Amino acid sequence: MTAPTPLLIRLGIWAWLIAALVVGHFQWLQRSMAPVVPVLTLTLASLVLLAYFRLPPVRAWFDGLDLRALVLLHVTRFVGLYVLVLYARGMLPYALAVPAGWGNTLAAALALVVCFTPLAPAGRLRAISIWNMIGFADILLVVLSGLRLGLADPGRMRALGTLPLSLLPTFLAPLMLAIHVIIFLRVRQALAPGLRHAS
Repeated sequence: MTAPTPLLIRLGIWAWLIAALVVGHFQWLQRSMAPVVPVLTLTLASLVLLAYFRLPPVRAWFDGLDLRALVLLHVTRFVGLYVLVLYARGMLPYALAVPAGWGNTLAAALALVVCFTPLAPAGRLRAISIWNMIGFADILLVVLSGLRLGLADPGRMRALGTLPLSLLPTFLAPLMLAIHVIIFLRVRQALAPGLRHAS
């Protein structure tokens, strides 16, 4: 079997986005049981990581990207402001919308800070590492809160089944989760020589 090329990898990501748009357009998530949405998010993130670990060209493509480019993808998490708007309109519960809205907005803002603040390479790596832990914890807590709230009151989570918010569980959240793990591995690898020297 021919190994995936960078072009095929990019086409795969675009195909995934288009599939997520189709799911949102037909509101298929609204017809699903409550646990399906967060489980789908975790499953998609796991598939991205499986491709990263098992397909060398996929890993080489991700590892070939500038680390700051991976961090800057999280600027899309300014969507948290829209989540807060939906809460103000009564379309999402406080327990999900407010922590998710402010948490994602903070992660997006800090992504800009760690990428554009003048820092030495080692200092930037450490700043990215701290940001990465904050951002990963935030998005994982949001997914788990979505599961808990969806089981308790599925009707209050209906907004997650329609566009544009449906792109969060079907595309953006799983991609961001996977990228957090990839960033963690890359930062650890980059810092390893210095840590060995210090010890």
